[in-house]
Amino acid sequence: MMRKYFLIGASAFVLGAGSMAFVNQTAHATASSKPETYHMLELFGDVLTTVDNQYVTTVDDKKLIQSAIDGMLTSLDPHSNYLNADDYKDMRDQTRGEYGGLGLEVTAEDGVIKVVTPMDDTPASRAGLKSGDFITAIDGQSVLGVPLDQAVKQMRGDVGQAITLTVSREKHDPFDVKLVREVIAVKSVKSDMKGDYGYIRISTFDEKTGDETIDAVKALEAKNPKMKGLILDLRDNPGGLLDQAVAVSDVFLDGGEVVSQRGRDPQDIERYNAKPGDLTHGLPMAVLINSGTASAAEIVSGALQDRHRAELVGLTSFGKGSVQSVIPLRGGEDGALKLTTARYYTPSGRSIQRTGITPDLEVARTKEQAELIANRSFQFSEASFRNALNADEGKTRVAPHAPAEAPPPGFDTKTGDYQLTRAEDLLKAGSLKALLLEKKPAVAVVAQAAEPKLPGAKAGEETTDAPKIPDVLKPKSVTAPEHR
Repeated sequence: MMRKYFLIGASAFVLGAGSMAFVNQTAHATASSKPETYHMLELFGDVLTTVDNQYVTTVDDKKLIQSAIDGMLTSLDPHSNYLNADDYKDMRDQTRGEYGGLGLEVTAEDGVIKVVTPMDDTPASRAGLKSGDFITAIDGQSVLGVPLDQAVKQMRGDVGQAITLTVSREKHDPFDVKLVREVIAVKSVKSDMKGDYGYIRISTFDEKTGDETIDAVKALEAKNPKMKGLILDLRDNPGGLLDQAVAVSDVFLDGGEVVSQRGRDPQDIERYNAKPGDLTHGLPMAVLINSGTASAAEIVSGALQDRHRAELVGLTSFGKGSVQSVIPLRGGEDGALKLTTARYYTPSGRSIQRTGITPDLEVARTKEQAELIANRSFQFSEASFRNALNADEGKTRVAPHAPAEAPPPGFDTKTGDYQLTRAEDLLKAGSLKALLLEKKPAVAVVAQAAEPKLPGAKAGEETTDAPKIPDVLKPKSVTAPEHR
């Protein structure tokens, strides 16, 4: 019997890294006794028959029905959808941490393919693709209006085969990027020493992440037995497997709750706890987060913050507080349903759905990023989805504002990482309070814009100047992302 998995990733198509999950159970359809339901099912049959008989070209009934199923699910929320048999197989391969692709995570906005993030050490990252880029053509063929799954399939192919992407980037003319497909064997955890402080970078949560994190801690301790602190970098981590988020949290916690999940029934609460024993023996910690820190990464961040095990540095996280179960249909022969079945809550009972996790020390990585947040955040978040699950009553995502800190004049953001620098400063000071009391050079803070500059911005939304790209590329709505 297969193990039980839950998906808690930010759910975006990834041409490389995966963050999918499965549940080993068969979906049992339960027919409603409501007459209206039977009437609508009959209506569906009538529409299918009419299309089959009268559409201008011959149609594939199987494809139509699969599309109808997918439309039903995607109407529920951005993260529920139907996976056909091939997609289901691909998804299972991805969670094992090795597959073919570009290492590029993409989503769709009004029919335009948008880069969420390039994965570390993949063709996409080496080619210089950036979060926020728009892919407008693949091998010279436009992908404007092409469904996301079809565009993803065009970008995948045989290992060693070249592919050319046409990219539109803010303040740049469209340009071509040539990449070569390769087997992506992503190591989700990397580590290094930053002076007296250990540094662990987790890029995604696949089946190996917990064990790789343990190995990283042991390697750092062997390299420097007198290590004074640890920085955990979860920036641009789209999430992944729930059990791996718990496993990573367990490395740094001495028992206690990590996360709980609650389904439709208020009494249906499942709690996940860390085992006794902190592998780092209470070593001081700082965690780096940003708007690309999602789901599994938010669970780890929230657990360490709520349990007062670490202080968070960076920007407000993505805000995906839901759990998806992947339910095979006929053992996967008919694909699977990826269905939102629960919300998750941090140890203190917080749901971060749409709102995200607020860092203890808010720091923009660059002055330009700070300006975007002050005017209108161009950053992708759960709140961007029109049909995202509601936040806790009365809670909204942070409005446009000037970040507390940004790199001061003279700081070279091309060679330095200001968020990482401030995390190191925090560990050196011993606490956030001590850090803020220190006499530091003047910190560059960007003035908050009086009003959002992009039409349609509302209170509670982060705003920024509209990107200087063709109107057809300007995002108006966001479709549910998936991982490939």
